[in-house]
Amino acid sequence: MPPKKAAAAEKKILLGRPGNNLKIGIVGLPNVGKSSFFNVLSKTDLGKAANFPYATINPEEARIPVPDPRFDWLCDLYKPASKVPAFLTCIDIAGLTAGASTGAGLGNAFLSHVRAVDGIFQVVRAFDDAEVIHVEGDVDPCRDMEIISTELRLKDIEWVEKHLDGLKKTGRALGNTSLADKAKKEEIATVQKIYDVLTKENKDVRKVEWNNKEIDVVNGLQLLTAKPVTYLVNLSERDYIRKKNKWLPKIKAWIDEHNPGDPLIPFSVALEERLANMSDEERKEEEQKLGVTSALGKITQAGYASLDLIRYFTCGPDEVRAWTIRRGTKAPQAAGVIHSDFENKFVCGEIMSYEDLREYGSEAAVKAAGKLRQQGKPYEMIDGDIAYWKAGA
Repeated sequence: MPPKKAAAAEKKILLGRPGNNLKIGIVGLPNVGKSSFFNVLSKTDLGKAANFPYATINPEEARIPVPDPRFDWLCDLYKPASKVPAFLTCIDIAGLTAGASTGAGLGNAFLSHVRAVDGIFQVVRAFDDAEVIHVEGDVDPCRDMEIISTELRLKDIEWVEKHLDGLKKTGRALGNTSLADKAKKEEIATVQKIYDVLTKENKDVRKVEWNNKEIDVVNGLQLLTAKPVTYLVNLSERDYIRKKNKWLPKIKAWIDEHNPGDPLIPFSVALEERLANMSDEERKEEEQKLGVTSALGKITQAGYASLDLIRYFTCGPDEVRAWTIRRGTKAPQAAGVIHSDFENKFVCGEIMSYEDLREYGSEAAVKAAGKLRQQGKPYEMIDGDIAYWKAGA
């Protein structure tokens, strides 16, 4: 009798909304540099940068190209008529204040805007400037981070409590026999576990290991503390250039204690605004003179990665294009990002890796080396794949 096949490990479901068109929101207290950061990031003047709280009320939205040296190399190789990089959709959200979870300031509107995004850029102010008032009176980034963390968690607690009460009311009539009743009981137990994580363990939902059934429940609740956070510390230009600031070690210690593993990126809005007004040549000269580079590319890449986004490429003389998909996407769904017909009538994909094309120098050489693969429906896309799709008529 042949030996039994080992059971394949269950594929982990990702936290967050399924889909490829994910958004990241810029969050922080008023007057920490969110709108100014949004303006330089999107090279627009959409965000109302003003020296008073709540200058931004309706969130502004921009699509920001994600820098990728692979994309640049492919454009050099194919010299296409059209070049379309991967984009990150970024939203500037009004400043949050203490008490937002109970509706203070623009609390309720703010929190509904956060609920609508998939990840968070949390901007923290670590510079003193007498001309830019701080809503809490003085600059203390750790207190600011604590305020935001608390407000998001309190709103989640209120949301989960309401949901749990509703489930328990309907749950009293459940039996033990039907599968539907058992599933409902499991859901109640998971929501109770989420509530305990928020209230007893004082943890964000994303900092707990959940199994796939639990993740389905967590995703259904669209919780604020389930969203990935990238901390962006806004320094004065002087501190950014000398890579020193009294708050940075304290901010790092706060993250390590409360949300270990979350990325921390120092940057300077003041410097970025200055660089944004220069030509490309002037910018390069200025960066060399100061011995620093703009942090915007690094920030965009970190936001893209935090959402578990990857990209694949389609290449030819007409167009080189990066297509954004979520990690774990199968070939038919990846093809469907281009057009639904490619998914519905999917036959196969001819796929080569970027590394192979880089090594062999041309598609013909990759093919001759036997590195061009035909992949069917079960194939899971890898970041940097170059794909040609075949679909039925």
